[in-house]
Amino acid sequence: MTSPADVPHLTPNQINALVVLMVEARRLTNVELRELAGFALTGKDNQKLVDLGLVETDKSHRPFAHELTDEGWRVVRQLHTAAPPKQAGSATRSLFTVLSNLHRSLDRLRVSHGEFFKQTDAAAPPASEPGHEAPAPATPAAADVEELVRAAYRDLATAPGAWVGLADVRDRLADTDQASLDAVLRAMVGREDVRIIPVANTKSLTPRDRAAAVRIGNEDNHALAIGPA
Repeated sequence: MTSPADVPHLTPNQINALVVLMVEARRLTNVELRELAGFALTGKDNQKLVDLGLVETDKSHRPFAHELTDEGWRVVRQLHTAAPPKQAGSATRSLFTVLSNLHRSLDRLRVSHGEFFKQTDAAAPPASEPGHEAPAPATPAAADVEELVRAAYRDLATAPGAWVGLADVRDRLADTDQASLDAVLRAMVGREDVRIIPVANTKSLTPRDRAAAVRIGNEDNHALAIGPA
């Protein structure tokens, strides 16, 4: 669990910037920020977020563009655990209420913030359009890989629903094609009995944990649970 101490002290404007970057789940220019939220991320607000490692700002051309880092995603997911800034108005305090309930709902649905806000290709043609076939159902090979994942989990978990590190799962499946394994893990997130989440305290991650992570949405995920929570 992440404690409020893991969330840095931020101004309302810095908080708003992080939240907008999260819900858009993409790089935003200052022009886009003004259009979406009514402000640009500049000056001390921008510099602090960059110094904290929460935002990456591209200043190679104008307008400047901003994107959440992995640490930025971690912090914005945990903002609701901290108290709103003393100078926060009603809008920012209401935002904290929304974030808290969003976190609770996504946890219940077993969906990560990155997956929930992930941008989709709205221009993609429908499956029924001539020349574009519907996605093929899971192949037997994918089903076989999923069964290998479930078998490895049963061997590693202390009980159904217990958390197991993906690094340990990968060690058990070292002979399995890693690209296929990643694809199956991403598909398994949609299963009712499966949860795959990032580790909140990124400082506790070892290089082995980081290398074993599976990218889902805009987040690296490190732990797997199968069964009742």
